[in-house]
Amino acid sequence: MAENNQIKIAPDEKAVPVMVYTVNWLCWGEFIVKDVIRVSTVLRTQAAPEILCLRNAKTIFPAINATPRPISLPTMHIPVEQILAYHLIPPAEDPLDYDPSEPNRRMDPITVLAGKFQMDAKMRFASISDLSKYLDRTREVYTSIYDVEISCPIMPSLGIVKVPFALIRQSTSIFSDRLV
Repeated sequence: MAENNQIKIAPDEKAVPVMVYTVNWLCWGEFIVKDVIRVSTVLRTQAAPEILCLRNAKTIFPAINATPRPISLPTMHIPVEQILAYHLIPPAEDPLDYDPSEPNRRMDPITVLAGKFQMDAKMRFASISDLSKYLDRTREVYTSIYDVEISCPIMPSLGIVKVPFALIRQSTSIFSDRLV
């Protein structure tokens, strides 16, 4: 067993920093997984846990015009059904989950409202589709968004988080086309 920030991990495991958004909490910490797991998309796979365990975790309760005061916890166990959005914390990254040279695809600017957070991003569509058609036809639990800028309108002091990729729970989010 190796030790990583007081967390024991097996030789075939890795500790990956992730950020998790729930209705009431913003949480972050290290997610311990097997080396072969692509952490950025794990919630879309059969390997998804029912409870996401974060080690060396911190959390805040975003409130109107409050000053962020993180609570540190050695572990957090978050039911995946409560996760509204999820992403790796830079500089951690995974390879793209699509082929950029695939024909007849485009990226459209969108805005997603997930809990207390606004995510300005891009979404990948077939060239004959659009946001309305995509949302009407897909039945996936988590939707991929790209080139994401995340803000908290009720707590602007959190600033803007920029990530290349995030997963959004489709059934609990509000999607909108975005003018650029």
